[in-house]
Amino acid sequence: MRIIFVRHGHPDYEKDCLTELGHKQAEQAALRLKDEGIEQIFSSPFGRAKETAQHLADIISKDITITDFMHEIKWGSADGKEVFKDGHPWDTALYAVSQGFSLMEDGWTEPEPFCNNIVFSELERVKCESDKWLESLGYRREGAYYRVISENTNRTVALFSHGGSSSALFSHMLNLPFFYLCRVLCPDFTAITVLSLSDEKGTLTAPTIELANDSRHIKTNGVSYSM
Repeated sequence: MRIIFVRHGHPDYEKDCLTELGHKQAEQAALRLKDEGIEQIFSSPFGRAKETAQHLADIISKDITITDFMHEIKWGSADGKEVFKDGHPWDTALYAVSQGFSLMEDGWTEPEPFCNNIVFSELERVKCESDKWLESLGYRREGAYYRVISENTNRTVALFSHGGSSSALFSHMLNLPFFYLCRVLCPDFTAITVLSLSDEKGTLTAPTIELANDSRHIKTNGVSYSM
């Protein structure tokens, strides 16, 4: 199975929708993906992700299945005490690097003001719910890897979501620290990441990264990019 992950286009966060630029980005992403043989489209329930997915759905005539667990993650104080940088994962990761902390290890997150961040409970939520989702696609989590439990896995699906929730999912699927991914894989708007898993029923498999954070469709087709 190939799973194509797409971040939403440029958003109006307050209204939870795409801007005019975001729609142009989403259109270019859809044109790029239209010949990928995508059989099923999944999306976060948030408007900016659904609107991005709709551009592809319209082109390939597929319905969108909402995956509630892939809504954008939350961060902030879990107990009312101070949390570093208001808990913002990307700012926290950047600070950790500036201090020489190893993002491949979790020790630096254990003391305050890092440990009381609700993002950790959000990571657990994505971890548990993503296991259920992947099992519905034919892959059951066993330890650090996935057992192929279905014969119907030789297909391609797409999931439209967010920078935070996709990083949380990648962290679990690839067994890499979340804050490490926040620093090294900061997805552009409509950036495409592709993970593939074995189709051989009964085997234990780990995802292979085919493509990561690729947004060339908006950088080479006359569509501007803006954070």
